[in-house]
Amino acid sequence: MSVVQSIKSAAAAAIKALFDQTIPAKDIAINTTKPEFEGEYTILVFPFTKFSRLKPEETADRLGTYLQEHNPDLVAGYNVIKGFLNIQITEQYWTQYLQQHFNNRNTGKKPSNGKKVMVEYSSPNTNKPLHLGHLRNNFLGYSVSEILKANGYEVIKANLVNDRGIHICKSMLAWQLFAHGDTPESTGIKGDHLVGDYYVKFESILKEQTEPIIARALESDFKDFEGADKERIEKLVTVFHKPEVQADKEKLDKLNDEIKELARKQTEIMQQAKIMLQQWEAGNPEVRALWATMNGWVYKGFDETYKRLGIDFDKMYYESETYLLGKDLVEEGLAKGVLFKKPDNSVWIDLTADGLDEKLLLRGDGTSVYMTQDLGTARLKYDDYQMEQSLYVVADEQNYHFKVLQLILKKLQEPCADGIYHLSYGMVELPSGRMKSREGTVVDADDLIDEMIATAAEQTKASGKLDDMSDDQRDLLYNMIGLGAMKFFLLRVDPKKKMVFDPKESIDLHGFTSAFVQYAHARIKSILREVAPDVNKLEGYCHKGSLLPLEKELILLNEQFEDILEDAAKEMSPSVIANYAYQLAQTFNSFYAEKVEGAYTYSVHKAETPEKQKLRVQIAMLTATTIAKSMKLLGIDVPERM
Repeated sequence: MSVVQSIKSAAAAAIKALFDQTIPAKDIAINTTKPEFEGEYTILVFPFTKFSRLKPEETADRLGTYLQEHNPDLVAGYNVIKGFLNIQITEQYWTQYLQQHFNNRNTGKKPSNGKKVMVEYSSPNTNKPLHLGHLRNNFLGYSVSEILKANGYEVIKANLVNDRGIHICKSMLAWQLFAHGDTPESTGIKGDHLVGDYYVKFESILKEQTEPIIARALESDFKDFEGADKERIEKLVTVFHKPEVQADKEKLDKLNDEIKELARKQTEIMQQAKIMLQQWEAGNPEVRALWATMNGWVYKGFDETYKRLGIDFDKMYYESETYLLGKDLVEEGLAKGVLFKKPDNSVWIDLTADGLDEKLLLRGDGTSVYMTQDLGTARLKYDDYQMEQSLYVVADEQNYHFKVLQLILKKLQEPCADGIYHLSYGMVELPSGRMKSREGTVVDADDLIDEMIATAAEQTKASGKLDDMSDDQRDLLYNMIGLGAMKFFLLRVDPKKKMVFDPKESIDLHGFTSAFVQYAHARIKSILREVAPDVNKLEGYCHKGSLLPLEKELILLNEQFEDILEDAAKEMSPSVIANYAYQLAQTFNSFYAEKVEGAYTYSVHKAETPEKQKLRVQIAMLTATTIAKSMKLLGIDVPERM
C-alpha cells in the first residue's frame, strides 16, 4: 500500500470515528503539498464539512489531531491552511520504505487483476514504409501495453495490417508499368522502401494526368466525365466561379479538393488501378501472385524496422482476411431491423437520433466499406480473446469513425461494444511542416533511426569518455541513446496533443530528453561502482537518524512510482511516466550537485558518517532501479555508462 493509500485509509477511519460518516477511501482527495507549506501530502477537507457541521479549519484540525494520535508511525504532524490539511509523514516511514524496497526489482508492479485488454497499434499499409507518424503510433501502443501489464492486466498486442485495397494496387500497377522486374535483391533497396517508391511514382503520374482534366473542367469542358460524376462536376464548377466563393479561402479550398478528387477518378492510370482491384477481388491468379510477392517484400522490411525499434506483437490480423467479415453482421442487423436498405440496395444505419448522421455499411453492389470491415474485425477479435477492453491506437483524424463504430456495435448488441476505446493521438509534424505520403515528403522511420543513432554517436564521441569501450559496446550505446531520444520525445507529450518532432532538440543532453534521464542513471551507476556497496549488509539496514531535505524528497519521489503507474494506466498516457522519470533524474542531479562552501552536502562516496553512506547508497540504488523501470515502460533502455 502506497503512502497516499495509507493516508486515505487512515482518513476514512478517522471520519467514521469523528463524524460517524462512511466514506470510501478512494473518494478522499489528496494532493502533494505545495512547496511553500510544511508537509508532504494535503487532504482537501471542504467535502467533509457538510456532515462535520464545523468550519473547514475546525474540521481539518480535528481530523489532523485524530490522524496524528492514532497513526503515530505514519503521521508526524500537521498544519491547517483554510480548508486544507497538510500532513507531515514520519521520517521512520520513509526510511522503512527505503529499507524494504531499495533492492526490490518488482516495486510498483501489480499482481494479476484477471482482466484482459487488447491494444491494436501500428496498422501500417503495405504500399509504403513506416514513417514518423507511424513511430508515434507504435511507441504509444507499445508503451501503453507495457503500462497496463505492470498494472496487472493481461495484454494482447495486436496489429491489423492494411494489405489490400486501391492504395495497394497503386504500388502494384506502378511496379508493373515502370519497374522492369526490379526486386529488393536486384536493386539493394529495402523491400518496403522499394514498394513505397512505386506508390510515389503512381501519385506523380496521377498528378500529371489530373491537372489537364481539372483545367478543362474549370473552363466548362466536361468531356472527361460521365453520368453522376459529370452532373457533380458541373455543379461544383458553377459554385467555384461565384465571386463570394472566390473570396472565401476555406470554401474555395474545399471545392478545389472535391474537384481534384473527381478529376483523379477519371484519369487513365486510376482506371487501371480500379481494374486491378476488381481483378484482385475476383481472385485473378496473376494479380494475386504479384500482390503476395510485393507484400512479402514489405513484410520483410517491416520486420527489420520493428526489430530495430524494439516493437513486437502477439497477434497479427490482415485486412485481406477480415474485410468480408462484417457482411454477416450487416445481414444480422437487417434481420433485427437495426439497419435498412435504400432503393439502390445499399445498406445503412440511421444515427440521426444520436446526434450523428446516416452511415453507409454496404454499397449497392454488395461491396464492403471500412466500417463494414471494422465491425467484423471487432467481433473476430472478441471471439478470439473475450477481452474486457479493446484499445485502438489511431490518430485523432478518426475520432468520428470510432464513435460511430462503438455506437453501431451497441445497437447490434455485440458483447465487444462496451469495451471499445479509441486511444486518439495528435498528428506529428516536422519543423518544416506536415508530411504528405502522396508527394513523397514523409520522413521514413529507417532514415530517422539512422539519423538519430548517428547524432548520438557524434555527441558521445565528442565527450571522449568511451575510449576503453569495444566497438560493439559503443554501437549498443549509440543505439540506446538515439532510439531513446526519439521514443522519449514522442511520448513525453500528452497523446491528445499535436506535436512537432525536432531531432536536434530530442537528443539535447541538458533538456527534457531521454539522454538527460539516461545520463542520470549512468551517473548513479558510476557512483555505486566507486562505493561498491555490500548489498547483503544493506538489506538489514534501516536509517535511524534524521533525513536532509533532498534525501527525503528522493525517497518520497521513488515511493510515488506505484501511484504514477496507476495514473498512467488510467489516463492511457506514457507522458505521465516520461515526466516522472525526468523529475526523478532532475532531483537526483540536484541531490548530487548540491554544494555548501565547496563540499558536496549529499556526497555518497564522502558521506559524513558510515550510516549516512549506507542511507545514500540505498537511495541511489532505489533511484537507479526506478529510473530504469520507468524508462523500460517507455520502451527505452538505460546505460550503465555514458
